Amino acid sequence: MADDDAPESVHLRIRREARGLFSGLRARFAAAWAVVWASSSELLGKLRESRLGQWHQRRWHESKRFRLANYTLGGGVLAFALLWIAIGWNLPSADRLLTYQPRLPTIVRGVNGEIVYAYARERRVQLRYVDFPQPLINAYLSAEDRTFFSHGGVDFGGLAGAVVDYVAKMGSGERAKGGSTITQQVAKNILIGNEYSVTRKLKEMVLARRIEGVLTKQQILELYLNEIPLGRQSFGVEAAAQAYFGKSVGDLTLAENAFLAALPRGPEIYGREKYAARAIERRNWVIDQMVRNGFASAAEAAQAKAQPLGIVPRRSAVYDPSTGYFVEEVRRNLIDKYGENAEAGPNSVYDGGLWVRTSLDPQIQKATQDALRAGLLRYSGGRAFSKPIEHVKLDPDKWQTQLIAQGKSISYQDWRIAIVIERSGARATVGFADGKKGPLISAPDALREGDIIAVAPAGNAWALRVVPEVSGGMLMQEAFSGRVLAMQGGFDAGLGSFNRATQALRQPGSTIKPFVYGTGLDYGMSPASQVVDGSFCVYQGAALGQKCFRNFDMRGAGGTHTMRWGLEQSRNLMTIRIANDTGMDNVVRTIDRVGIGKYDPYLSFALGAGDTTVLKMVNAFSSLANNGVQYPPTLIDYIQDRNGKVIWKADNRRCDSCNMAEWDGKPMPRLAPRGKEVMDPRTAYQVVHMLEGVVTRGTATTLRELGLPLFGKTGTTTGPTNVWFIGGNQEIVGGVYLGFDQPRSLGGNAQGGSTAAPIFKQVVQATKPRWSTRPFVAPKGVYMVRIDRVSGKRVLDGMPSNDPKSSIIWEAFKAESEARTGPSADDAAKQRDALIAAIRRGASRGADTAVEAPVAEQAPPAAAGPGPAIRVP
Repeated sequence: MADDDAPESVHLRIRREARGLFSGLRARFAAAWAVVWASSSELLGKLRESRLGQWHQRRWHESKRFRLANYTLGGGVLAFALLWIAIGWNLPSADRLLTYQPRLPTIVRGVNGEIVYAYARERRVQLRYVDFPQPLINAYLSAEDRTFFSHGGVDFGGLAGAVVDYVAKMGSGERAKGGSTITQQVAKNILIGNEYSVTRKLKEMVLARRIEGVLTKQQILELYLNEIPLGRQSFGVEAAAQAYFGKSVGDLTLAENAFLAALPRGPEIYGREKYAARAIERRNWVIDQMVRNGFASAAEAAQAKAQPLGIVPRRSAVYDPSTGYFVEEVRRNLIDKYGENAEAGPNSVYDGGLWVRTSLDPQIQKATQDALRAGLLRYSGGRAFSKPIEHVKLDPDKWQTQLIAQGKSISYQDWRIAIVIERSGARATVGFADGKKGPLISAPDALREGDIIAVAPAGNAWALRVVPEVSGGMLMQEAFSGRVLAMQGGFDAGLGSFNRATQALRQPGSTIKPFVYGTGLDYGMSPASQVVDGSFCVYQGAALGQKCFRNFDMRGAGGTHTMRWGLEQSRNLMTIRIANDTGMDNVVRTIDRVGIGKYDPYLSFALGAGDTTVLKMVNAFSSLANNGVQYPPTLIDYIQDRNGKVIWKADNRRCDSCNMAEWDGKPMPRLAPRGKEVMDPRTAYQVVHMLEGVVTRGTATTLRELGLPLFGKTGTTTGPTNVWFIGGNQEIVGGVYLGFDQPRSLGGNAQGGSTAAPIFKQVVQATKPRWSTRPFVAPKGVYMVRIDRVSGKRVLDGMPSNDPKSSIIWEAFKAESEARTGPSADDAAKQRDALIAAIRRGASRGADTAVEAPVAEQAPPAAAGPGPAIRVP
């Protein structure tokens, strides 16, 4: 029978109220003493009058030995009573085990229901009694408590042996083994702790008797097999089976069952490779006990003993490393809601056993990670080693501990994290977290001892790999729900948990312009409105003087151009004029309404001078894609507690009639809209329609070859210090930026269209079947009109073509603005003559030839809701 060490983390924390303890004890003792005194006084009076009493008094006065014997007996009774009070007083109630909740990890699932991560500091898997295979139960009964089903909580025969062992080892420093039944071990592991003392053993006995009166034998065994500490941070037999053999308990062999049953005696000894001989000896002893108890035959035992231990190397749970930034963001959200440990509440992250369904899409997440990494490496290509990942003051005797303490890892290709432990001339030696060492070839001059670096195998040596110093963040979101599908906050989550997709505040640059143009559209402009692309200066007062704005190319194009052209070509001067004419107060209100940020009404904010995050920008563009309706960004769909009850969900709308037993004949119940309208739907569509032009002939033409209906906007901040792209379709919107964590120039060749947009393009290429070919759907109240792309004037002859440079295009107008952009009288006369000529030509070719009617110059308004896009053929 085992009496093993159990770490404090497995014990049920029982809060004890100490206030008023001693006063309560005094009151109880006084009341009890009064009763005892009254009863004993009456009894003693009767005893004295009896013959026995008279004989006792005579012997008391005549014999000194008789008095000593009485004193000894009375002292023994008193000592036993005091010991019983000391042991039994204030022991935890065994009834607590009926509602005992073990510490369980939180399990995270992706959008497809597959487990993607677990927040766990201990390995724990809870099983029911019926799930434990009988051979495993037999092994534990043979090793730990063969009379379990017949004793009442304490095996007095085993206890006597334990007492003998304790006396024999007294003073030797060795710890006595044996004496604890399975019930006593449950009391120790869960209720009272593992203090090595006679008092604790006596408490075990008292509690074991109480537990046997509260729980059935099956319930006690279920608790034991789920809670017993078995090494490798595993608690319970299922977790241990996974840790030592990589399989479930139902798949274990006789030898493997016996090994697990041998572990309680010393999990940190028998579970280690260097003690394999001792582990085999203990395992074989368990097998012999199983034969003795009739649980295995001699032939089965011989076969099992001939097998090696077969335990797998210690390893951590394997999860897709691409999910690192996403699951860390989920962890932060959960800790904010429920706390970290059991002390914070029953639904804590590391102890509450939550089941969390997230919106993580593994396919898109992997593509997002790969694309951002490729973009960072592409920008950094050819750059020499400049600085390490980290640097520590090297202790030659503790370099392994120093490396492990940094907690760095990397999951890119065959790269590994190492520390430089020796540098001599052109040669260097690196060490790894597992204690191994190796030579580093071609060590650069800047490399120093104590540098933590990335390396990759190079024959029998290692070669330096340069982790890009530039970084960035990327995020993909479902536009019509706000659910975040993927998130990458840097090159590798193992290098640091700082998430640049949600935590880095960066200037968005020109990606904010669509909301400036949208404000202009709200205040009477149209995509065909003419705007001057010329110098623009404002006087900022005596202290700041005059501020003059410039285009990215440091010059104006001259003349006037359509709003569409200005957005497609990202003209700063046209944007500033629109913001100034519309009013910066109105512009910053729009920017605030879509959730980008709260800015003062200064013109520089119209060019993206304010700080924001990738998450906020992507969510703002999602409102454009969703015709002005915005949903709050979410990573978690819903959370269940350990019992499966949903305790939180992102979509908390109620539908009381959805689950009626029988249809009542009334219209089908529908959920209320969840999103919030942050922009006029017509304005949002007009902006998206212009942003399609950014892809087809503007600053993001690298995406045109994808052959998909996409919209987007590039951005490049002054320096340039940040380069951006944000865009997508009406279902998925994504955004990415690149920049140094401590902002500095990326170099003149870095631009949003050439540096950031290709990263988004790679994601789409890797997940192309997921991207719809459905054109953007216009909302009600939008009219599609043929116009000249350059002048913005309506045309009646000719049709738009698929050529991106076509002079005639379809443009989106609101009814009121379309009327203002109609042709002049002269243009109308020319168009009328051209139309009459076309009709005559058609009539001469035959009555069956189709003739374009004047009403076709304007498309009917789009129907609300899903349907084909409004396109005039």
